[in-house]
Formats: sequence, C-alpha cells, structure tokens
Amino acid sequence: MILNPTKSIGIRILQHCFKVRTVRDSHPRSFVKGVSWRTLGTIDTILLSFIVTGHIANSIKIGFTEIFTKIFLYYLHERIWDKIPWGRIHGKGPTHGRSLVKGISWRAIGTLDTIVIAYWITGVPLSAVAIGGFELFTKILLFYLHERIWGKIWWGRIMDDGLQPQFVNVKTDKKPL
Repeated sequence: MILNPTKSIGIRILQHCFKVRTVRDSHPRSFVKGVSWRTLGTIDTILLSFIVTGHIANSIKIGFTEIFTKIFLYYLHERIWDKIPWGRIHGKGPTHGRSLVKGISWRAIGTLDTIVIAYWITGVPLSAVAIGGFELFTKILLFYLHERIWGKIWWGRIMDDGLQPQFVNVKTDKKPL
C-alpha cells in the first residue's frame, strides 16, 4: 500500500495542533474575565452609542442592556475556547495568534448582539449598524489588549492534574548589579 505523503503530513499537523495541553482555565477565572471585559466593553459601547446617536439616555440603555446579554455570551465563548488547545504555550500563556483569532470570533458575536440591542432601543437601523461597525475597530483592539493582560495572570489556571500552577523563585549566588 502506498501512503499519501500529503495526508500523513496533514494528520501530523492536526495531531500537533490538537495535542493535549497541561493548563486550563477554571470557571471562576472565566467569570471574572467576563466581568472585567464587560466593564471595559460597556464603557466603550456607551461612548460609541452617544457619538452615533447624540442621545445619552439611549446610549446608557444600550450599554446596560449589553451587560446582561454579553456577560452570558462571553462566558460561553470563554468555555468554548477553553476546550481549544491551539495557541497555548505551557508556562507562557496564549500566543498572539490565539489572542487575535479569539478576539475576532468574540467580536463577530458581540457585534451582532450590539446591532440587535441598538436597533431594539433606538428603532433606527442605520444607527444600530453604525454603532456595531465602530465597535469592530475599537473592541478588537481592546479585546486583544485584555487577552494579553489576562494571559500574564495565573490566578484561576488549573493543571490537568487539578492543581494550581506553582512558581518557584530560584535563588542564585549572584548579586544584582
């Protein structure tokens, strides 16, 4: 039997991409990340809504309605991404590529949610699409930065054996300069 070398390379790539990781996020970590992101996202949404509509009451309604829908949606998004090992480096956190792709996937969900809520509150389709359109730019940047910061925080990370990652300070005989 002759093996297809392309197929075997493809299989090896898939096996490499989906290898078992040793660190995952706890449910409390996902929840706290959701709350911290939603706080930042709500401020951005209120500002963008005010810039587009010029109506502070509608802007606040849009922002505060999103708190409820987006915390729930973001939590689900985090749990789905926790099942995907691609782009995680043991002991270092997420790669830039993972943060970017995760940010784009979240932004697609978040933008649709914003457009629906903005239309429901304002009744103006053009304003709803404009708010969602501006968010594509501001939120991708903000989400990427949020992910990079959380990638450096080890609270709530769990090893596959159920233990918290442990970091040890190594003492050396060298004196600091």
